[in-house]
Amino acid sequence: MAGRDVIFGEELRAKRLECGHTLRKFAAIVGVSPTYLSQVEQGNIDPPTADRVTEMAKLLGADVDEWIALAGRVPNDLPAIIQQDPKQIPELLRELSGLTPAQLKQLTSQARRMKGKGNS
Repeated sequence: MAGRDVIFGEELRAKRLECGHTLRKFAAIVGVSPTYLSQVEQGNIDPPTADRVTEMAKLLGADVDEWIALAGRVPNDLPAIIQQDPKQIPELLRELSGLTPAQLKQLTSQARRMKGKGNS
């Protein structure tokens, strides 16, 4: 297993315990077996799907996008967004790679303003 799997599992376990959920209780809430959940937490199997990670993150009060990335998954809405403009969107994402978090935040704010002006 890749190191990311263990990191996701460790984060899941820590957050689950922080929220006061036993392994069995949280497994029941999420709709998986305790054995499966234990294997995920130990990094012995791949993290769950983006949908299941989303559900877990919401239940534990964690950031959904961060958890999906930690699990090595891609948010379900992104493929459709990329397919809307398969040339420009991937090109934009490649150019954004390497920018600082502050720069990304600034660009996100600017994009929101641009969308707002276009909807007027």
